[in-house]
Amino acid sequence: MEARKCLVAGGNLLQAHTWKGLLEAGGIVVELRGEALMGGVGELPVDLQTVELWVDEQQLDAARQQLAQLEAQQPQWQCVQCQEFNEASFELCWQCSAERCEQHNE
Repeated sequence: MEARKCLVAGGNLLQAHTWKGLLEAGGIVVELRGEALMGGVGELPVDLQTVELWVDEQQLDAARQQLAQLEAQQPQWQCVQCQEFNEASFELCWQCSAERCEQHNE
């Protein structure tokens, strides 16, 4: 039986599915846990409202390296409306909700 380890835990289901897909594309088998509990947001205790990515213990280091490379390849972008810096995964500015504009950030 394979020993599995939790790679990452959090409350963002969309990001968890994105990471799962990218890791699997890189040959790492990923199990997503806690997805069914996300429907209970507001009803369940906060500590139960997390999704987790689990990988085989032997693939843990490779999975961590792949996630680290994803973060390194995505620089922040600056909003053209309010000049606030946003994480690469954001399509709207967290400060003013303006849409991302790539021309300003080249």
